[in-house]
Amino acid sequence: MGRYIVGISGASGAPYARRVLQALCESEHQVDVVITASGAKVLEVEEGISVHGREDFAVDVLSDWLECDLLNRPGFVLHNWRNVGADIASGSCAVDGMVVVPCSGGTMARVAHGVSQGLLERAADVCLKERRRLILVPRETPLSLIHLRNMTTVTEAGAIVLPASPGFYHRPQSVQDLVDAVAGRILHHLGVDTGLMRAWRGIDATD
Repeated sequence: MGRYIVGISGASGAPYARRVLQALCESEHQVDVVITASGAKVLEVEEGISVHGREDFAVDVLSDWLECDLLNRPGFVLHNWRNVGADIASGSCAVDGMVVVPCSGGTMARVAHGVSQGLLERAADVCLKERRRLILVPRETPLSLIHLRNMTTVTEAGAIVLPASPGFYHRPQSVQDLVDAVAGRILHHLGVDTGLMRAWRGIDATD
């Protein structure tokens, strides 16, 4: 059983976060979740849920959103994004990987330059310094030169930049198929086996 951190920041793409969390919560892995204030606003706008207030209330809301009884699920922790004293803020706390999905341009910039505004950026900073797997999932488009340089910086530091760009070779039939394709790629790179990603089997050459 592994331990994974899921960060949700203030960029469009809440359905990707939902699918990743659903898959992790269906597993036996320990899951630590950090939702920034801007991330909570995105959840409100895109998913119609409010996670403001006490953590126990927020977990109840997330349970309904993810269709998973998180209150009675061992190994699920929702952290206050301001709590830089949480265990995941320390390199001595062993985790197997972290994903920020969606990852805003501002979050990418802070991670790239080691600026910890809260627990999410600090946990990401810890993953980089401890050489642990860190996946950042931007959805911004188009990308400015600043975005591209920050992506280069985090990649050079050891992170994986995985844009929320679903492919079409698997012939998706719905928006959910597209969401699953991205979520499956994220989980694959985290090292979590799921049935969400269908591997390309190749095609026969015709010429």
